[in-house]
Amino acid sequence: MKQATAPTDPRDRLIVALDLPSVEAAQAMVARLGDAVSFYKIGYQLAFAGGLDYAQALASAGKRVFLDLKLHDIGNTVAQGVKSVARLGARFLTVHAYPQTMRAAVEAREGALRILAVTVLTSYDDDDLRQAGYDATVQALVARRAGQARDLGVDGLVCSAEEAANLRAIVGSDMVLVTPGIRPAGADAGDQKRIMTPAAAVAAGADYLVIGRPIVAAAHPRAAAEAIVAEIAQRTAKER
Repeated sequence: MKQATAPTDPRDRLIVALDLPSVEAAQAMVARLGDAVSFYKIGYQLAFAGGLDYAQALASAGKRVFLDLKLHDIGNTVAQGVKSVARLGARFLTVHAYPQTMRAAVEAREGALRILAVTVLTSYDDDDLRQAGYDATVQALVARRAGQARDLGVDGLVCSAEEAANLRAIVGSDMVLVTPGIRPAGADAGDQKRIMTPAAAVAAGADYLVIGRPIVAAAHPRAAAEAIVAEIAQRTAKER
């Protein structure tokens, strides 16, 4: 396994989700955030609106890029997709945590690209799993998939911060834990069901925090990002 440890700079632990409708909107947001943010996530919305070319431009400009594409297909298709993403200069790429998919992605990764397995979406709860035909709780399914990811050499997991402490015991220290569903105190939960504040997520063992709307929809995005970084730094200092 390629070791993928968390950065020491609190700023680098914040990943801002560019869930925006166009490259122009994303460029404007990145300009507003400036050097307050070093890591960006591009998901479906922006990826399908020119965001893949923009990902390459961000990487060339010295920013780190997380492509949240959640690949899941036959092994060869996943492998070729992973190789293409590596050529874009992305740092993180998500795949769904199914054994065949994870194995293909791990075998195909190149350069600095790290593979993250999505265990169970943070918008799901036990009832959602039952409706989807799973005879398992979120906690049990996440634990099972985490163990499979560890054994297959995946670099990290995307999980709810609520599960971070339990997952750290399962996967050890070499795999990073990337947690969406992070909301500063008082922020609207939106469509997320398993959420946590930045400080609580760090205390639970999260290495990277993915935050979108509380920053990109804020009246002052840079100030919002800086406040979150300060909260991460304060919590990290307490743990030293």
